[in-house]
Amino acid sequence: MRVSRLTMIAAAFLTAAGFALIAANSSVTIVEESSETGVRQQLDLNGLTWAEVEANGLQVVLAGTAPNEALRFRALSIAGSVVDAARIIDEMQIAATEAVAPPRFSAEVLRNTAGISVIGLIPLSTDRDALIGAFTEMSDLPVTDLLETADYPAPSGWEDALAYAISAMDELPRAKVSVAAGRVEITAIADSTGDRTRMETELRRAAPPALNVALNISAPRPVITPFTLRFVIDDAGARFDACSADTEAARTSILTAAMEAGLTGPGRCTIGMGVPSPSWSEAVQTAIAALAEIGGGSVTFSDADVTIVAAEGTEFGLFEQVIGELENALPEVFALYAVRPETTDPADGPAEFLATLSPEGQVQLRGRISGEKMRDVADSFARARFGSENVYTAARVVPDLPADWPARVLTGIEALGYLNNGVVVVTPDTVRLSGASGNAGASDMIARLMADKLGEEAQFEINVTYVEELDPVAALPTPEECEVRIAEVVAGSKINFEPGSATIDAGALPVMDEIAEILSECGDLRLEVQGHTDSQGREEMNLALSQARAESVLNELRARRVLTGNFLAVGYGEENPVADNDSEEGREDNRRIEFRLVEPDSGVPEGDSALESLAEKTDTEGEAPAEDPTNEQN
Repeated sequence: MRVSRLTMIAAAFLTAAGFALIAANSSVTIVEESSETGVRQQLDLNGLTWAEVEANGLQVVLAGTAPNEALRFRALSIAGSVVDAARIIDEMQIAATEAVAPPRFSAEVLRNTAGISVIGLIPLSTDRDALIGAFTEMSDLPVTDLLETADYPAPSGWEDALAYAISAMDELPRAKVSVAAGRVEITAIADSTGDRTRMETELRRAAPPALNVALNISAPRPVITPFTLRFVIDDAGARFDACSADTEAARTSILTAAMEAGLTGPGRCTIGMGVPSPSWSEAVQTAIAALAEIGGGSVTFSDADVTIVAAEGTEFGLFEQVIGELENALPEVFALYAVRPETTDPADGPAEFLATLSPEGQVQLRGRISGEKMRDVADSFARARFGSENVYTAARVVPDLPADWPARVLTGIEALGYLNNGVVVVTPDTVRLSGASGNAGASDMIARLMADKLGEEAQFEINVTYVEELDPVAALPTPEECEVRIAEVVAGSKINFEPGSATIDAGALPVMDEIAEILSECGDLRLEVQGHTDSQGREEMNLALSQARAESVLNELRARRVLTGNFLAVGYGEENPVADNDSEEGREDNRRIEFRLVEPDSGVPEGDSALESLAEKTDTEGEAPAEDPTNEQN
């Protein structure tokens, strides 16, 4: 059958169309591949490897996440340099911008005699008016407000730090306090070393347990008036009753001279202000060497007045020679008074007045006194000094006592008040005081008192022994010793609880009494009361029960008037076993309360704003959770 002409023409047209379509598709594929490859190469060469390229026909689609808008625009520009910009489809995203970090909040408070200045950046949530008002109430001095605020949440520990800074500044008339979240730095000046110790103790005691407190409290050198030194050589050896120096070098020189004269031991010399002459150490060294050459006696400096008393029986010629050389050797500002006592017959029995102070605080006044009125004065003075119920007077009134006898008696009684126990003996020639004291500087203070009250020419002897056990500060046990003592009590008598409960068993209350007594002797320390359970029962219930038991112990300590402001109650549940939980004995050991020292930066849960509750700050007592019948053995 013959194919028609029209059919052949149609077939030719269809064949041509097919070839054209195939050619078109091939051309599009070539264009797509070349466009995609060209754009990707240029983006990679420019470091924009994050950009994704896909060709779709004549269109070029850019995708991916640009780090910022500038790099997104740069990717579009580079792609437009390779293909027609009209062919580019932008599907790129911009990376989310990180939240702006909050500023570092801090404040600095300066206080001096001119007023109070507050400068820094604080959160908007902090009550600025209450803050400035708290500083205004401290004194009549003006308060300069240089604070700035920022609308960001207050960081953890900020309010506690700010509240503590306010309370601390109220006690510090000259100080700088720097406040940051969770940390307070205090720089202050104390009037004396004793004040510095007291301030540091009070400030650390008042600090919340979670607050990191840095103290830099300096104490200026004490002003010593009169500037006193007394060196004695007698049958007991060589010693200082009082020693003052103006510099470290002067102290070293004085102690070296004393050791050459027979002093044994380290020696003690107070560095202070008020020296009457830059030649003080030179004069002291010369006088000590002269006393050693004489062979015994005492040398006393009261400012620029020098009194040297030779030992009884000193050879006249030797005395005259040494004193003459000393007068010529002393610097010009110093005035010398020398005494060579005459030998007396011991059978004559000099008049005496004695005052004794027992370790229990009882005082007896005995011996001779000049007149009824003077006896009443001495009795009243002693009662005012030691307490009316502690004084017994049995002094006898006799005539013909020296004119300065009343001054000697009253000075001796006053000097006795610096001791914990001792005796003072007043004679026409001298005042002798001996005893023990818990104050390391008692000897210095007594020497200055006698030199001031009796005059530079008076003779007196001081033999005071420093006893550390009598020192109320040095005698305190260390925190580590307290921890060990409590651990020994708990090891010997365990703190037990009623089954499955946070209620302390009645049989364990005497143990709490013993622990409270130890803590009352330990002073300021940071302690963590830890609760532990065995592994029986659910873990979360064990944790809650251990926390409740630790808080119960803390409440029992509060009930015994123990200061627990620096104590933490922490439950550890079954986390830290000390024995195997597979046996009853092991489980019994694991159910326990422990007391551990903690560092100042130990964390505690945050509470309400400490600034808002500053005026009514109290210990927070925890509540025990309901008893769980599934955990009866814990």
